Amino acid sequence: MKERVALVTGGGRGIGREAALLLAKAGVRVMVTARSATELQTVGLDYVAADLGTAEGCALAVAETERRLGPIDLLVVNHGIGSAHERLVWEQDPKVWRETMRINLDGPFELARLTVGGMCTRGFGRLVFTSSTAGEKAERSGSAYTASKHGLIGLARAVAQDAGPFGVTSNAVLPGWVRTAMAERSAQTEAARRGISVEQVWDERAAIYPQKRVLEPIEVAQVIAFLCSDAAGGVNGEAITVALGGIW
Repeated sequence: MKERVALVTGGGRGIGREAALLLAKAGVRVMVTARSATELQTVGLDYVAADLGTAEGCALAVAETERRLGPIDLLVVNHGIGSAHERLVWEQDPKVWRETMRINLDGPFELARLTVGGMCTRGFGRLVFTSSTAGEKAERSGSAYTASKHGLIGLARAVAQDAGPFGVTSNAVLPGWVRTAMAERSAQTEAARRGISVEQVWDERAAIYPQKRVLEPIEVAQVIAFLCSDAAGGVNGEAITVALGGIW
């Protein structure tokens, strides 16, 4: 892993931050990117603020990484928008659908498109996309999020087929409930809708897992770091669930 170059999106907090720090500890030169420069500054690594829901933002993140650190060997696509603001499909605002796809699916495609060719030319590369257990199972009032996370798994598998012959792997991780800022917002929305406390929402979420707890960001980050490593060369085109053995 030493001297590899990684671009980690959504790297200012949560899973992305933990993954970036793990990679850096292993000797990787890491660039973190997200929209908030304030959050990125606290990570302690190279960073570039960019809107990864636009082609221009993705191009900026890739170009700055390559200019400052070198060609990208590891791409961790971890940014995304959640489903707290969604409604039943017949009530869903089409703008919500388009915004979710812009961030959760269009951005990952652009980032892959801009980086995979170089990886193939050099004969090595790792792509890891953070999907969700919602990438295989549907949630109520979450048509945009569910569809985007299903699509992200498809993108990871398509890249695996295109780039696999050149020594490049592409996989997705599917976390269950993780206590991140995004999940906290959805808990607050649900609590307000149902007239219960936020902690009650989290207790219910924990109850669906055999260990009766939700994941910590580091537990997902450790799987991401493994998939970025030389040791994971035989893992390609997989959707790996990280959900404590839960069925959701």
